[in-house]
Amino acid sequence: MVDHLQRVITQTGNFFGIACVTTDLVAEACRRHDVGPTAATALGRALTGATLLAALLKGEQSVLLRFEGNGPLRKIITEAGCSGWVRGYVAEPHAEVPLRQGRIDVAAALGHAGLLTVTKDIGGPQRYQGTIELYSSEIGEDLAYYLTRSEQTPSTLALGIRLHPSGTIAAAGGFLIQALPPADEMLLGRLEERIASLPPVSEMLLAGRGPADILATVFDAIPCRKTAETPLRYQCSCSRDKMQRAILTLAGQDQGDLLDREEGLEVRCEFCRQSYHFSHEETRDLLLPPASGPH
Repeated sequence: MVDHLQRVITQTGNFFGIACVTTDLVAEACRRHDVGPTAATALGRALTGATLLAALLKGEQSVLLRFEGNGPLRKIITEAGCSGWVRGYVAEPHAEVPLRQGRIDVAAALGHAGLLTVTKDIGGPQRYQGTIELYSSEIGEDLAYYLTRSEQTPSTLALGIRLHPSGTIAAAGGFLIQALPPADEMLLGRLEERIASLPPVSEMLLAGRGPADILATVFDAIPCRKTAETPLRYQCSCSRDKMQRAILTLAGQDQGDLLDREEGLEVRCEFCRQSYHFSHEETRDLLLPPASGPH
């Protein structure tokens, strides 16, 4: 099933839903970062969560999620654009914790004390940022808590990651349901009961049910109309020019050390692990541009 996202809204306009399958892009992220099973599950949830939150935006707007906890994973950063690109990484890709009731314990791996910071880039120089303490460290619950508390939007969010016995990604995806004012309390209660009775997202995906099927199951007999469908992909925005600017930010305190490296300089993007090599001459020209002549 090709990675994509679908949006729907109820005919009454009281609720809208977003569902996505992210299996391929999560697998690509895990391959690039050579993650273990625990990090794969946590990173997959965070990438899928960023995908869903980005779908609340428009155009070229994007959102960045920063999970920082006191567990062995330490930090997870994911970023996604409304247009369908997603990227991310985990600080400690090989961190592992004991299983809990036979399942990967993402909450213990991330840590029960820490922060979730959500940063929105909606264009222009200003970015909008909100921070909350980690609610449960299960990632999906933390994101739903953030939306309800910080944006005053009642939300239900479910994320699902299933691994093959080899530790690779078998299925990844999720859905987000939000109530729009004025809230229909009776319908909200009906939806909450319906969602609580559903099988895990990963099971639905493994059974061949895509985003449209998942949303149809969530809303059941509630009439909805499709508003958009977006293809998804793992894509990084790094470039040689951006890495040059990164080198310049270090130049103040590390210039001498950088210039002493006869073999040149290797800079690697944290998000996609792409390496950029700058020769000794290129590094020197970058850090020591020729002086301008007399005026």
